[in-house]
Amino acid sequence: MLQGCLPIYRDSLGPAMTSSGIGLILRQCRLPHHSELVDLAIKDGQIHALASHLDVLADQEIAVHGKLVSPPFVESHIHLDSALTAGQPRWNQSGTLFEGIDIWRDRKQSLTLEDVKARARATLQLQAQQGVLFVRTHADVSEVNLVALKALLEVREAVKDWITVQVVAFPQDGVYGSPGNDALLEEALKLGADAVGGIPHYELTREDGVQSVHRIFELAQRYDRLIDIHCDEIDDDQSRFLEVVAAWALRTGLGDRVTASHTTAFGSYNNAYALKLMGLLERAGINFIANPLINITLQGRTDTYPKRRGVTRVKELWQRDLNVSLGHDCIQDPWYSLGTGNMLSVASMAVHICQMTGQREMEACYAMVTTNGARTLKVEDSYGLEVGKPANLIVLDADSPYEAIRRSATVTHVISRGKLLAQTQPPATSWLGPPAA
Repeated sequence: MLQGCLPIYRDSLGPAMTSSGIGLILRQCRLPHHSELVDLAIKDGQIHALASHLDVLADQEIAVHGKLVSPPFVESHIHLDSALTAGQPRWNQSGTLFEGIDIWRDRKQSLTLEDVKARARATLQLQAQQGVLFVRTHADVSEVNLVALKALLEVREAVKDWITVQVVAFPQDGVYGSPGNDALLEEALKLGADAVGGIPHYELTREDGVQSVHRIFELAQRYDRLIDIHCDEIDDDQSRFLEVVAAWALRTGLGDRVTASHTTAFGSYNNAYALKLMGLLERAGINFIANPLINITLQGRTDTYPKRRGVTRVKELWQRDLNVSLGHDCIQDPWYSLGTGNMLSVASMAVHICQMTGQREMEACYAMVTTNGARTLKVEDSYGLEVGKPANLIVLDADSPYEAIRRSATVTHVISRGKLLAQTQPPATSWLGPPAA
């Protein structure tokens, strides 16, 4: 995203009516953090020019009328292999993480390539319609045939012309939870997974959890992959694998190639330990992903009152300039039967749960579903509203990130790789009652 003063790029192709080769112009756009309205021209799939007025013709024009034009939303954490399976084979009645894992263990016995591919593509289309053009999905690699992984790798290739998908090899049952899981995790990387994952708090013992983190870093270095670990997604204040992840990130120098997802136990740590841990996290420079919709639902289930919010220390991490992004995690699956793919819902929940209601704080929550997510996925080279970058952007029925979150604004236009991918009309209301007093 553009920072500081907006550079003005004037088109050099001559006045209007001259053949410019420009495919699309968005007129009078309001960019985040800039008061001046600009025209944005797209040519050959890239942002070609930004100026207060571009006096050229294009094959297509969109009148934005001062609405917000933003980099697209980034879904930092989702499980596409389990999406749209809520109620199959049964509903999660307790609402807990562990019943969800049990239900998914039964459901995944009947997975087929076509089943996973169809649900994943339907979910990606749902997300893209609402402005999501970058997605990191986890694929369960705890089954001997690696059906979920193979399906999502095929989907990644099939949709690459309109959405970017990263696939994390995720051993849902633990690296050492069953014989052969370790080998399956490595095989997933050989098949082309973008990142290696884990779930140390779900391993059979604390020692297995620590060993699994060591193994994840070993594999990431051997195969040159990113790391994204489900870390301490539990209410237990003694679940402290985040320190192990941070220590290994520091020792290996992998830093911002490492992501700790969830870290909900961080919200239960005593403040003395949390303060000490913050210093280590700053040194390590890893990324964090919070999933406020699912974690406010799953966590605190064993509490009476007061009930914990079940979300990591998002505000405090942000205040320390650590990179935090947000994810849906689940869309209609054994863990969360709700979900629409709308990242503004995720940002809004973060605003409320994390008590980030100051103006800068709400803007930060918007960044957590846009630019921060791009940093987490390490796709900055293809992300942002800058001349020369691929033309991936969205138009919202709002004039600021604050208004977008406050009103859950409609994404009216989604432009992917320079082409209009989706268009949605905002709802319109006709007041038929008496006039206001």
